[in-house]
Formats: sequence, C-alpha cells, structure tokens
Amino acid sequence: MQNLVTAAGYSPFLSATGQRIRDEVAELVPLIRKNALAGERAGVVPEETVLALQRTGLFRVSVPLQHGGFALGARDLAEILAEVARGDGSTAWITMIASGFARVMLTFADSAVADVYRASAEWPGPIVAGASLFSEKIQRGSRVDGGYIVHAGGKWAFGSGCKHAAFVCVGIEYEAAPGDRKRGMALLERGQFTIVDDWKVMGLSASSSNSVATAADVRIPEDRFMPLAEFPARLDSIAGRFGGPGYRLNGLGLMLYVAMETMAITLGMARGALECFVEQAKARKPFNLPYDRLADMPSMQVAGAKARATISAAQALIYARADELDKRASDGRAISPAEDSEFMMDFAYAGSLCGQAIDQLQLAIGSSTVAESNPIQRFARDTRVALTHGSTRLDPVAEVNGRSMLGLPSLSGFGAAVPGVPGGPKAP
Repeated sequence: MQNLVTAAGYSPFLSATGQRIRDEVAELVPLIRKNALAGERAGVVPEETVLALQRTGLFRVSVPLQHGGFALGARDLAEILAEVARGDGSTAWITMIASGFARVMLTFADSAVADVYRASAEWPGPIVAGASLFSEKIQRGSRVDGGYIVHAGGKWAFGSGCKHAAFVCVGIEYEAAPGDRKRGMALLERGQFTIVDDWKVMGLSASSSNSVATAADVRIPEDRFMPLAEFPARLDSIAGRFGGPGYRLNGLGLMLYVAMETMAITLGMARGALECFVEQAKARKPFNLPYDRLADMPSMQVAGAKARATISAAQALIYARADELDKRASDGRAISPAEDSEFMMDFAYAGSLCGQAIDQLQLAIGSSTVAESNPIQRFARDTRVALTHGSTRLDPVAEVNGRSMLGLPSLSGFGAAVPGVPGGPKAP
C-alpha cells in the first residue's frame, strides 16, 4: 500500500525492534480493517485480530525488559500506534491501554508486578486495563488486616480493554483513620470483577470501554493496593529501575507517553481515511457532475491535497515531540510542569488537525461514506470520540499551556479533580 504521508523523517531513536513490530503490524492493516465492522458490532476487537497482533509482540512494547517485554521509546511507540490505527481505531485504543497500564502497573509492589507479568507470558492480548482511577467519583473500600476489601456493588466506568484484560486497576475510597478518607488504586484479577454491558457509543465501540463491577466483596492483599497520593512519586521512581529507553523519564514524561500514543491513534486513523479516500475517489463516479471518476474533479483534488498536507503537519509535530521525549530520556533530563503543558498542547493540537482532515475527506467523497461498511465513517466517528477524552481535549489543554506561557499560576492537568493527589482538591 502506497504511503501517502511521507513527512516522517529519519529518527535516530527508532529501534530495530520497533521498526520490526511497526512493519509487521503494517502488513496486518488489511486484516485489522476487514475485521473492524465485526468488532464494532460485537463491542470487542475480534480474536483473529488480537492473536495476529499478539504474534508481532505488539502487546509487550512497553513491558519492562526484566519481564519479557521491549520497553520501547516514544518514537517507536508513536509509529507503531499509528500503524495499528490505520486499520482500526478501537484496535489501536486497546494497544494504547496495554502500553499505558504496563507503566501504571509498575507503581505497585514488586511482588504484584511479578504476579501480573508471570501471568502475561501466555495471555492473548493486553494484560492490564483500568477504570475510573482518577475520576471525581469512585467506589468504596475498607482497610483490613493484611490488605483491603473492595466493596460489593461498586462500578467503575471507562474500563477500556477490559474484555481482553486479565487484571483491572480500579479506584477506591477508604478510611485510613477515623474521619480521614483517602483514595487508592486496587488491582483486581479476572474472576473478581464483572463486565457491564453499557458501552453503547458513537465511536471506538470495539475498545470494550465498558464499566466493570464487583458483585461481591473482594479481598485483596496489601501488595495489590497503592495509595493514590503516592502515585506521582512512585511513577517518578520508575526511572532507572527498569531497562530500556521507555523507562528513563520522570513521571511527567512517562504520562506524556499516553497523550502521545492517543494522538498517534488519531494520526493513524487520518492516514487510513486518506488511503480510503484515494481508493474510493479512483473507483466512484460523481453523483451530479459530468466526470468519469471522483478523482477527475478539481474540487476532489484540492480537498485531498489539503487533507494530506494537514495530516503531514500533524505527523511531523507528533514525531518531532516523540523524538524530543526520547532525547530527554537519553540525556537523563526530566520534564518540567511547564514543558509538560507544551508537549500536551502540541499533541492535542496535532490530534485536532487529524480530526479536521478526516472530516474534510468524508465531506468530499459524500454520502457513500455513511455506510457502515465504509471505513471512512468509522475513522470519523472514532476520531471524534478519541478527541473528547478528558486528558487531551484541546481547549482545557490549551488553557493549562496558555496560563503557563503567560506567567499565571499553573493549573495541574494531572489528577486536578482528584482529592489526595498533588494538585487536586483536599479530601472531604
């Protein structure tokens, strides 16, 4: 398949392993795209797709070297996620979840980490997902001797990847001392949680971002719990403890990987939509103009060229920022809060460009794109949902960056609404 967006540029940070996985995933794009509609209808990425991607090593890209993974850096991850998303946004979304929670998982006790990655050796697909960790409203738990109880009846929303995962991280509120309520992160394993059939949405339908729930009280040992207020410091402590370029940045840098991967998904979907646009423009006839093909229409040529340039600009921005993250990791330089806001703004803006390009391509082709079988409409809907994600919505991210740029008191973009997390409100 012709590469229509070539503004990737040489990067010294692309590894041989990253390029291999990226290229093997690229070979699977036709399969991923073919199965996308079935996944959307079923609310889960089809097993054929998951198993094919598993064989490339995709779901171990961010697993530490010590636990049998590749611990890839930012540029590798950006290019790999974009390739997955060329086929299907939901498939890329669960890949991003697998990558992000490989890092979150490392903030638990070493014994819990070992348990999870011991189980992951033969697990087909993402091993860990998460639900409602940083939401303003979470569920109740209690501290007991030797661990914690996650109470029955709890429900946690947005558990992306939960239908694939062997473990799920959820947020709980508990009483650390009389009158002192705190928040924590609890690790539940399959069999301790149920999946609620409530992910009925306009896009990313196969991401299995369902709620998860506990039907009965669940007792977890001490090592499968972490106080949420300790999360930033524990994330900072990961740097240097694990081998590979993916584990050399401070906590803010590691969290930026998630924003980068999310916007790389919008990039891949924009590239996929452009490929479908070219294919359909060459094959379809206009509805009311005397041209043999849509491709012969000057308006179609202009729309395609503008969209391609827009996607190219977004790709150049995402990849340049990914390279900067890798350079900072290589140099051992931490990301500051002010720099974090700049990275976040650039990633979010690149994603918005991708959304604009997809909209332009769909409107140019016309009504044939609204059929369920046409990938362009799925790319359009999936991108719209991705761009509504709370952590990367353009205007709030711009506010955080703009305040920093203008020398105003900073706002925390991380955990800002969460009691007990630095930058959040005080717990009641």
